[in-house]
Amino acid sequence: MSYQTRLNHAFEKAPTLPINQHTRYVFFSDCHRGIGNKNDNFLQNKACYLSALQYYYQCDFTYIEVGDGDELWENYTLMQIMETHDDIFKQLCHFHKKNRLYMLYGNHDMAKKCCENPFHNLTIYEGIIFQSRCPDYSLYVTHGHQADFLNSVLWKLARFLVRYLWTPLEGIGITDPTSASKCRTKKSKLEKKYIHYAKSFQRPLLVGHTHKETLGNEQTPYYNCGCCVHPDYITCIELYGYEIRLIQFHNSSLKREVMASEMLV
Repeated sequence: MSYQTRLNHAFEKAPTLPINQHTRYVFFSDCHRGIGNKNDNFLQNKACYLSALQYYYQCDFTYIEVGDGDELWENYTLMQIMETHDDIFKQLCHFHKKNRLYMLYGNHDMAKKCCENPFHNLTIYEGIIFQSRCPDYSLYVTHGHQADFLNSVLWKLARFLVRYLWTPLEGIGITDPTSASKCRTKKSKLEKKYIHYAKSFQRPLLVGHTHKETLGNEQTPYYNCGCCVHPDYITCIELYGYEIRLIQFHNSSLKREVMASEMLV
């Protein structure tokens, strides 16, 4: 099965959400929430992320988590992660109660596909399609691991290697060469696949997975909301009406900064 087929499969049963002049969506990916130990890369940005959640809740945005929200490769159960970051999940619960929460699963939280769910009556999807009828436009959103053979088809092997090999080795400074977020060559190859898919299938594509934030345009309709595990900041993408924006929140100030913006149509 080709990566294009795997990406297509992500949208076969995807729900469709509207885009119009009134819609407000915010897309976060790759939070990798952990259990508060030295391997919990999310911990350094927790205050910044919580501040961002509060901002988007108050501004009536719908929160879209584009996969790898929780680190279920290094850690065994979602319950321990939820107990560690109880304040985060309480804020997410506020979105859920207002029907303003959608979650996708990625390779690191694939368990959400079948057996791990942080909220009652919340469906965890592989993809979501955002659609405008007038003008005619669609944005396809999924985590992006489908373009990565090891982390999609062989994800159980990749999880084993991360859990028992690369996580201990990273403690002594040896980087995982199979990681899309840490290997520049792999990151570049994946970006080329995403762009090729978006152009070939005429499907503007928004993903995460590589941790590299990107705001495309009409000629290169590929968008990436980045991650929440950068050393000094977190990134996300806003969809405000027909405008798409790349956003940073910095640890030092907790302030929202618009890095770039484009009109979708």
